[in-house]
Amino acid sequence: MTGMRTVLRALATAAAALLVATAVSPAPAQARPEPKAPEEFVALRSVDPTIIQEMRYTTAHTFLGERVDGYRQPVCVLTRPAARALHLAQKRLLRQGYSLKVYDCYRPQRAVDHFVRWAKDLDDQAMKGEFYPLVDKSRLFDDGYIAEKSGHSRGSTVDLTLVRLPALPTRPYRPGESLAPCFAPKGERFPDNSVDMGTGYDCFDTLSHTDDPRIQGAQRANRQFLKRTLTDVGFVNLPEEWWHFTHRPELFPDTYFDFPVDRRSVAGH
Repeated sequence: MTGMRTVLRALATAAAALLVATAVSPAPAQARPEPKAPEEFVALRSVDPTIIQEMRYTTAHTFLGERVDGYRQPVCVLTRPAARALHLAQKRLLRQGYSLKVYDCYRPQRAVDHFVRWAKDLDDQAMKGEFYPLVDKSRLFDDGYIAEKSGHSRGSTVDLTLVRLPALPTRPYRPGESLAPCFAPKGERFPDNSVDMGTGYDCFDTLSHTDDPRIQGAQRANRQFLKRTLTDVGFVNLPEEWWHFTHRPELFPDTYFDFPVDRRSVAGH
């Protein structure tokens, strides 16, 4: 009996210890659900499936040399008024034998944070030969090429260009391939099926200023054609970037969103 009492006492002690451990142990951490876009956001393709989409930041062909944080699927997401305005512009362009092509639309704050981290890493200059050949990386903040906030994160800003129809395919970028300056003649820089705007997209150079006087002839005419077409439907161009346009008035002028670029973010909208 004494042995039995000893066994029972030991079992009771172990059970009590287990109860205490269960009571004080933290519950397993649960992954925080991803934020979703407000109802005012839509996938551009649901408004106009004819607009060409080449979502650069889902690829390695960026000034970072890698996919950007927050870009999970190559889908253009915008506020509904901005998407509808692009649809109006596209209808006019199609009648003239052109199409819009978007490079970037809504941009999550985590992507902007990725840009900032990259800009502070002065040793990483893998893509300098194409995107900022003449700019010292240490000056990217002072010269305004990189900032801690972006209008893209408010949802009504888009980076885009024009393509002459029928659109030819653009070959994919091969990581590690030789780089050509973004302001080189069109036949020398990375191939793009867009019309010649004088520089490539995301070219960190003053030649990217929409009205830079060194851009003349067909290149200048193409920039003005794009600007005029989008201005007519309510967009305002950023003078430092021929490709950058914001629809006004903005639905969210003071809000910087961080939901991922993903079809699920606007599912059902």
